[in-house]
Amino acid sequence: MLTTLVLVLVFLGVPALLLYLCHRFPILDKLGAVVLAYVLGLIIGNTGILPGDSMKILDPLSQFSIPIAFPLLLFSLEIRNFFTVAGKTLVSMFIALFSIVAMVVLGYYLFGNHVPENWKVSGMLIGVYTGGTPNLASICTALQVTNETYLLTHTYDIVLGALYFIFLLTIAQRVLHVFLPPHINRRLKPHFGQMVKDAEGIDQYGGMFSKEYFLPLLGAFGLALLIFAMGGGLSLLVPESAQMVVVILFITTGGIIFSLVPGIHNIQKTFQLGMYFVVVFCFAVSAMADLSEMINIEFLYLFLYVALAYFGTLILHVGLSAIFRIDADTTLITSTALLYSPPFVPVVANTLKNKDVIVPGITVGVVGYAIGNYLGVAIGYFLQGI
Repeated sequence: MLTTLVLVLVFLGVPALLLYLCHRFPILDKLGAVVLAYVLGLIIGNTGILPGDSMKILDPLSQFSIPIAFPLLLFSLEIRNFFTVAGKTLVSMFIALFSIVAMVVLGYYLFGNHVPENWKVSGMLIGVYTGGTPNLASICTALQVTNETYLLTHTYDIVLGALYFIFLLTIAQRVLHVFLPPHINRRLKPHFGQMVKDAEGIDQYGGMFSKEYFLPLLGAFGLALLIFAMGGGLSLLVPESAQMVVVILFITTGGIIFSLVPGIHNIQKTFQLGMYFVVVFCFAVSAMADLSEMINIEFLYLFLYVALAYFGTLILHVGLSAIFRIDADTTLITSTALLYSPPFVPVVANTLKNKDVIVPGITVGVVGYAIGNYLGVAIGYFLQGI
């Protein structure tokens, strides 16, 4: 009993500590709490210091953390702003979504026979390239992907994503101007300032235990648990193999619906609380992963699959943008929003020296969070069935 309590405290406490350290030390923030959780989890899980029955604690933690996290992530998002996105940004978003689906399907046919859990990997790639780590983790949970396959897929995503982000922050605009027209600036509407502020502060965890935030957050947490419980009850009506899919899609829908309720939407720090549970998931999953099994995976083909999904999507996106006359800045900010999520949009917009694209970019990123689970699960099962 004491061992169980200690394990629970460690695997709930360390993610909070990592988030604090990232906030406190910029050098750690550059790595990010997710990467740190993976590294620390792999070390703890593969050095033999965990008790033999630790799986009884870690497995439920990894299974339950994402269904609790995702409604919290969605509560604070401005889903309604999707209807304000028009013109070239909307076209660019659909081009980007088409590009990732096309590249994932192509990669499935090129490398699928050599990739473990190939159709599940396809679903995860759709998720991570429409909503980032939260969607990747959600689809991993929904499709019951093994820890080794999940970690290796996300590791390749992180490495390739770092290379692409350096490209975005350096020469991307100049390169795309060779193929795409420049952006025509329009005046930023005054009320959009709050959206930009919210996006830039989305990783601010300070004060969550203060009187101002704690009780409302506790209510939001209770609502997330209720949504999870309702999804769990509904999942009992379907075969066991599809139960986690039903749960993940139900909590996604529930999170979207409640984000439209002002009293829920206006609760501060729900996104940050959701990200805390994502880090809990990453820490628990990596602690259960067997490094020797990861080494035995046919990693070359999986790497090629992830690389094709990443850079093939970018090339196709740029090519179609040229056909539809989408400007370079809109193309880059749409790509940023879907690949990296809303918090990165202001950073790239600053590099582009174009504040006009911030709000459309943030909105596209929010839409990516909302649709990533549906699209990833759908494409995964589609590829399994053909």
